[in-house]
Amino acid sequence: MPPWTPSAVLFDNLRYLLNEWDPIGVADLSPDEYDCMLVPLFQRLHRGTTRAEIGEFLWYELEDHFGLDPVARRTDAMADRLLAWWSAVGPSPDTGPTPAP
Repeated sequence: MPPWTPSAVLFDNLRYLLNEWDPIGVADLSPDEYDCMLVPLFQRLHRGTTRAEIGEFLWYELEDHFGLDPVARRTDAMADRLLAWWSAVGPSPDTGPTPAP
């Protein structure tokens, strides 16, 4: 069985969530600014990672990739939002294709 791949709709949905969060305030000017986080987030979400791990990933990206102080960027709240979204639309860890939204 080939590895699971998120659909274009899921990519668009996750991009939308990241742009709504917009921790560096540029989503209106650069809607693909956070695309570097899409695949790593999908990998983590699909394997059933924890809220803490998602929060740590977001913290790391803000601090090391974007050069920001993550304290005021509410990474834990965003991790909660991502997990709530995933529980509504994503497949179970290591299972087949995602159901159509």
